[in-house]
Amino acid sequence: MFQYALKKLLYGLAVIAGVVVVVFILFNILPGDPARMTMGQRSDVQSLEAVRKEFGLDKSKPEQFLLYVNDLSPLSCHKYTEENQQKYHYVKLFRIGVEVAVLKWPYLRRSYQTKRDVTAILKETVPNTFILALTAMIVATIAGILLGVVSALYKDTWVDKTANALAVLGISAPAFFAGIIIAWLFGFVLSDYTGLNMSGSLYSYDPFKGEVMTWKNLILPMFTLALRPLAIIVQLTRSTMLDVLSQDYIRTARAKGLPRYAIIYKHALRNALNPVITAVSGWFASLLAGSFFVEYIFGYNGLGRATVNALEMSDFPVVMGSILFIAFIFVVINILVDVLYALVDPRVKLV
Repeated sequence: MFQYALKKLLYGLAVIAGVVVVVFILFNILPGDPARMTMGQRSDVQSLEAVRKEFGLDKSKPEQFLLYVNDLSPLSCHKYTEENQQKYHYVKLFRIGVEVAVLKWPYLRRSYQTKRDVTAILKETVPNTFILALTAMIVATIAGILLGVVSALYKDTWVDKTANALAVLGISAPAFFAGIIIAWLFGFVLSDYTGLNMSGSLYSYDPFKGEVMTWKNLILPMFTLALRPLAIIVQLTRSTMLDVLSQDYIRTARAKGLPRYAIIYKHALRNALNPVITAVSGWFASLLAGSFFVEYIFGYNGLGRATVNALEMSDFPVVMGSILFIAFIFVVINILVDVLYALVDPRVKLV
């Protein structure tokens, strides 16, 4: 298992390296000057040149790319100065000419706009997005499996047809469109009955209590984000349950007189869960990335909203840091899913 995880990790590093190359190229061909976006349209030439020099924007594109990769790499070379020590927090390994080889955490640089470390911005916004994606995935998984099982057990009845119609509706509605409708309907038209707001973050400021957690602001974006995975899990669970229920060992279990609940939940559902596990794991990583527009619509302070705002301001370090974090999550979750497959289904072997 260790060799398998190591091999998958190397594949993951190759994926992340590809993401770095593609996003760096795309960002540098987009219109807009980060220095001018930082200083304003009426800034003088000297100020613009100072900002470009501070962030390394005065160098050629290949030099900028190599410097960025050097900052990202855990093993890299830097000058052994007090300033670099405070910036990178590295451990000195050995000297290479005027520089030293160091071991450090990947350095995601500083925001062009706020001058804050991107790592600090991620620490501030990722927990909110993680809570949003996790609650959406929990709701989608539990409700999707229950509806899928019920739909399979009562095939071709009104229950099955209603569940399928809702699933088709959930798949067809894009998150940004569904978010606008849900925010308007439940956060504005029916707000007197629901008590929900059109926008708001997980944490809000109370003049008497300070920063407090406002759980109700999580409900609408969570429901919006859960719609599509819920619809897919319903249809996937229904189809796999129908397939499993037609197998010979299920008929044998019925012939032996086993209770219906034991046949459904112990034998049928467990064997039908493998495709559902794949969908759940893939969707969880996708929800972290798909929360961008949902957070923006609901004014939810998370990674997605911070990334969209940074993209509007040509704040390359924040955008790149967010994309690399999402890519890293995809890699880790794919490894965990393969291991979980082997634990759930003994027929699966990791090689």
